Amino acid sequence: MPKVAIVGRPNVGKSTLFNRLVGSRRAIVGDEPGITRDRLYGETEWRGRHLRIVDTGGILPEDKDFIPAEIFRQAKVALQEADAVIMVVDGRTEMASPDIELARQLIRSGKPLFLAVNKVDTDKQQTLTDEFHRLGIRKLFPVSAENARGLDDLLDAVLEVLPLRDQLTTEDTEDTEESHETKVAIIGHPNVGKSTLLNLLTGADRSIVSPIPGTTRDAVDEIVERDGKRFRFIDTAGIRRKGKTHLMAEKLSVVMARKHLEAVDIALLVIDATEGVSQLDAAIAGYAHESGRSMIIIVNKWDLVVSGKERTGRQTKSSRMQENKRPADRIAYEERLRDALKFLSYAPILFVSASTGKGTEKIFPTLEEVASERRKRIGTGEMNRFLKHVDFERASVPARQQVRIYYMTQAAVGPPTFVIFTDRKVKLHFAYQRFLENQIRRAFGFLGTPIWIKNRARN
Repeated sequence: MPKVAIVGRPNVGKSTLFNRLVGSRRAIVGDEPGITRDRLYGETEWRGRHLRIVDTGGILPEDKDFIPAEIFRQAKVALQEADAVIMVVDGRTEMASPDIELARQLIRSGKPLFLAVNKVDTDKQQTLTDEFHRLGIRKLFPVSAENARGLDDLLDAVLEVLPLRDQLTTEDTEDTEESHETKVAIIGHPNVGKSTLLNLLTGADRSIVSPIPGTTRDAVDEIVERDGKRFRFIDTAGIRRKGKTHLMAEKLSVVMARKHLEAVDIALLVIDATEGVSQLDAAIAGYAHESGRSMIIIVNKWDLVVSGKERTGRQTKSSRMQENKRPADRIAYEERLRDALKFLSYAPILFVSASTGKGTEKIFPTLEEVASERRKRIGTGEMNRFLKHVDFERASVPARQQVRIYYMTQAAVGPPTFVIFTDRKVKLHFAYQRFLENQIRRAFGFLGTPIWIKNRARN
């Protein structure tokens, strides 16, 4: 699809315009400057043409601090990709030097350029645009992103300069995207390496990476095609406790991270190997588990654990003895992790280093396997043959809470959901449910995905 980049200095309404064009609250919007940092992508349709819209962070070309400089770098990537550029300015504030410098750079780029003077809500405010003619951008449009005023004229003008490309039909879209796309959220608390992992998996500097907690705010997504399969990776903001978030943008980013988590198929739970599993890690994992997401646990920074052991080993033992010790250490670490996250017994664990790439080659094959298991369906006949061989006497359930199961069927996938028909309409005892789930896993697998079991009384 043709790409249209939205750029401008902080707090002029770029994300509001982006949300309005793509038709959803994709980007976080607030009064604090610099909320958007990474590139955000969304799609829209206008006059039968499909467009890919790119939102960028607020650009301050002369600011050399790390975060503003990285925002500018991300925005420049968006500009290089773009077929057209919309520069947004705030019509209610005076034109500033960053506006002038940015306009100069955009004009020099030679890309089709449009100036959207935002926050012009009525005809009486039309004169707010007069000052901005000095920027030298000929195609100027008074708009209000908040109430969609003037956007039709702006989009009509943009369409005129965009290259005509083959458009996907609705049927093509369903066949090529929906049926083969697996959505994967990268979750965890701040500074565990989520953005580094996203950049490695996508092969691009897709997210800003820094040691500053809370660098990622919006959910950044990127599609990767591998062996005919599509994966949409979503790097979410680090989820923190309520008391640890102060700025409104940070609070919203945590809310949005949970919202995006509920829309994916698989969650990669990233844990810092040097810190171990915290209560916050367990809480984040609990969000994913309870919402029915499939899970893969990524123990990141494992190279730091190993290198630390190697330094100690050189002082006391030979390198060969140290090499033999590593697998036992990994097994011990996994045992502690399993003990801390008992409810994720079904989730595979991968030990990796996102910064060096070591161990990450296992991520894609594991994703493919877990995605397949999530969509697996067992026939009713096979389920009932399985049921006949289950010894329910082994389930430690009080007699008054036991039920008699007549038959069982799989009602849904993603996550696999089973309905059992019994002699009583009661909530299944926890031990009974866990026993039945373990028996299903032993017989049919379902690696990496939670299993839901529902009880219905047979009439």
